[in-house]
Amino acid sequence: MRCVTNEAAEETNGRTLPATSWAVLGLLSFGEELSGYDLKKWSDWSLRFFYWSPSFSQIYSELKRLEKAGYASSRMVAQETGTRDKRVYRITDEGMTAVRRWAREAPVDPPVLKHGPMLRLWLGHLLEPEQMREVLVQHQEFAEKMRRRAVADADGAREEASWAYPTLTLKWAERYYASERDLAAAMLDDIAELESARGAAPAAEPAPAPAPGKPGKRP
Repeated sequence: MRCVTNEAAEETNGRTLPATSWAVLGLLSFGEELSGYDLKKWSDWSLRFFYWSPSFSQIYSELKRLEKAGYASSRMVAQETGTRDKRVYRITDEGMTAVRRWAREAPVDPPVLKHGPMLRLWLGHLLEPEQMREVLVQHQEFAEKMRRRAVADADGAREEASWAYPTLTLKWAERYYASERDLAAAMLDDIAELESARGAAPAAEPAPAPAPGKPGKRP
């Protein structure tokens, strides 16, 4: 285990670690000794459905940060002849205490919705109706694909007793993507209703945005 000075730990203590660091430390909190490759697989099985789909470079950056804080330790493990040795990581006692405290005491940030199809719908006056429908159909297909993957990963996670709560999270993901799929279908119906109401009349030109500081109607 690396020796970590108090100064280094203070520089990256629990008050300054980003949420992504806690996510990686949370993966280690299940008690396994994991390589960066393992952590990538585990995050793709669970975290990507609701929070983060990290690259390998992001994972290793977070692991360095956690080692500097004294929350994780690493060692090299010899591999078969001709294969490069790999580094594996384990959570430290300090890390377990810190992530438990963070999970119990840190404020829970509300989700921030960054929804590409909704943004495109907001700009629907700039698209042809068929283009808008295609965006929503593609979103339906994406949501259903993610729902099916969440179901499959939840089935696999049930084999591990320690993954009871991640399995519940995958069930949440399944329900979330099912609702996204159904919302897209409902929006297709809304668009059809809007087009029917407009009939063959040409679309009106969009109103100019109000100048800053002046009252105006919101879009």
